[in-house]
Amino acid sequence: MPSSPSSLRTLLPSGRPAGSSSSASVRPVLDGTAEPVDLPAPSAASAASPVSTEPPTSPAHPARTSTPLAEPAAETVTGARWALRYRRRLRVVDTAVVAASVAAAAVVDVLDDLADQGAGSTSAVVAGVLEALWLPLVVAVVWTAALALYRSRDLAVVGSGVLEYKRVGSASVLAFVVVAVWFSVAGHVGGQEYFLVALPAGGAGLVLGRWGMRRWLEAQRGAGHFLSRAVVVGSREDVAYVVDRIDATSGAVYDVVGAALTDGDRDGSGVVVGDRVVPVVAGLDDVPRAVWRLSAESVIVAGDAGRGRDWLRDLGWSLEGRATELVLASRLTNVAGPRIHFRPVEGLPLMHVELPEFDGPRHAMKRVSDLVLAGGALVVLAPLLLVLALVVRLDSAGPVLFRQRRVGRDGRTFEMLKFRSMVVDAEQLLGSLDTADEGAGPLFKMRHDPRVTRVGRLLRTWSLDELPQLWNIVRGDMSVVGPRPPLPREVADYERHVHRRLYIKPGLTGMWQINGRSDLSWEDSVRLDLYYVENWSLTADLVIMWRTVRVLLRHDGAY
Repeated sequence: MPSSPSSLRTLLPSGRPAGSSSSASVRPVLDGTAEPVDLPAPSAASAASPVSTEPPTSPAHPARTSTPLAEPAAETVTGARWALRYRRRLRVVDTAVVAASVAAAAVVDVLDDLADQGAGSTSAVVAGVLEALWLPLVVAVVWTAALALYRSRDLAVVGSGVLEYKRVGSASVLAFVVVAVWFSVAGHVGGQEYFLVALPAGGAGLVLGRWGMRRWLEAQRGAGHFLSRAVVVGSREDVAYVVDRIDATSGAVYDVVGAALTDGDRDGSGVVVGDRVVPVVAGLDDVPRAVWRLSAESVIVAGDAGRGRDWLRDLGWSLEGRATELVLASRLTNVAGPRIHFRPVEGLPLMHVELPEFDGPRHAMKRVSDLVLAGGALVVLAPLLLVLALVVRLDSAGPVLFRQRRVGRDGRTFEMLKFRSMVVDAEQLLGSLDTADEGAGPLFKMRHDPRVTRVGRLLRTWSLDELPQLWNIVRGDMSVVGPRPPLPREVADYERHVHRRLYIKPGLTGMWQINGRSDLSWEDSVRLDLYYVENWSLTADLVIMWRTVRVLLRHDGAY
């Protein structure tokens, strides 16, 4: 089963300057959360390495294009340069947010003190702020240090995935725990404004700042900047697989400029991946020479090259001092970074993969969050639901709600509710539309379905027909986030592995909705749902909810 885009989350280059003497690091390409595993330091024996080298040529940094070997534009920023620039920008944004939130809390603190004392002149306010300057300064320093301690700007996590946000949140909580302990030990009275103002405002500001930086980074990458030129090494099949995953991954930072194939796959032709051809630039013995010639900043080893561990070791040694990263791509599918842990045993890095959890405390927390969110949404949206019900009833004959049997967790069926968006006899007319089916696999989809009513088309465009499913969530049949709820006839046609979609409750939204909805192929829909089933988390659910709002505003795949 193919991996999901998120399961091959790419890693960012380390940003080492050219000429650095530190050894090249090997990073598994999984979810951007694994720690680097240093290769052994070079020895005299490496001189006999079968991996050949060549003096460097002048550096070049081309933008991502359909012709990877094209001469680069002079102003393109890639490799170590983009890494240093981006981290510098993040540091500036984080510092500004922390300073602003702490300053706001300090002002509120001083104003409260002055109000209690019955003084409120401008001079008294200024004097109070200056007198209490040391307190916000300490809080800001501790907060900034916590962000650095948690490596929230580490290039392995910034720009994609949820781990960056989790580290920012964890660092903020740690900072204020330290401040609280310090207040207690020092006997400081007051300062609650920092917890009531600085923490929520600053925490939200840091997350929004990182989100804004991601949008800026995406725009830069769209223009060909902030990319790492990469050569992928391995068999033709493995190279095609890794390049395809990189191209399909939102936020990928690699610009694959060439492939180095194993001896048995070198027939002179390039590697066809989608609508482009990746040129073959070297064999296994000529990788360093190709790296210099193409000014590549990353070498991605895709699968087993068939040369043994010594070849991989020698390749790492040959890349030292060239600001080039050695990256290992794993074919381990449907596994997100938080489930992966590394444990070195006498120099052997062992990869531990946690088994997915389908019960337990985390699922209980998910149920509580479902009740809070769905129950609150029903209360808030009650007037809108009444208006929509009235409009549906006036538009065409038939009931307001459409009830349909769907398959939930563990194969149990339930009655899913939607606002009726089709004519009453839509199910009976389905047989006459089989030849017009535009869906993939067992799904029936038709972009201009004649059974959809006028109001129904509007409801579907904005996904308002799904709102009654909030009641399904309250009842426990569904969750806010989860796999798409399938029909019994779809489940009857499932292959064996696809039944894993039923291990957790279906969702009102999910990976399928934020990645194309009805425009997805059947294979992509299954892949995304299975990835979510095995790797879900409350943090990921929040990200999916946020991205759902963006998708609804763009009406992607809504028909």
